[in-house]
Amino acid sequence: MEIMTKYFGKVSIEEGKIIEFPDGIPGFIEERRFVLLDLPANPAFQILQSVHNAHTAFVVTNPYFIYPDYTFKLDEAVQEQLQIREEKDVTVLSIVTLKQPFQQSTLNLKAPLIINPIRMLGKQYILNLDDYSSKAPISPAPLKKGVK
Repeated sequence: MEIMTKYFGKVSIEEGKIIEFPDGIPGFIEERRFVLLDLPANPAFQILQSVHNAHTAFVVTNPYFIYPDYTFKLDEAVQEQLQIREEKDVTVLSIVTLKQPFQQSTLNLKAPLIINPIRMLGKQYILNLDDYSSKAPISPAPLKKGVK
């Protein structure tokens, strides 16, 4: 199937690669079908592209590349909704807000995208934790020696 995209123009995608977001994404609840598109020559980032609206696309990344200690627990309702049975049923992505210069870009760690890549189901999960920001730096400051 062919779709129009925000960043790549017209592209061909496989129907089996479409991720269903039954509740949409907050702010885009009418958009329920997305596909992940790779960025050429940049494996750290992908585009979560709406299948129906070329203008609805998000730059995303695996937050663990930048924040290896990022951790949270999914509640049972989300696990049931996304048919998650074990850890391999979960992919976590964060939406990136791009800024100039790039080092000022941010990640949304407060509301990660949870995707079951086996069932192709997804949800943006808003964490009830104050530990994470919706504007976490994409370039975390290094810890000062001796400071924890």
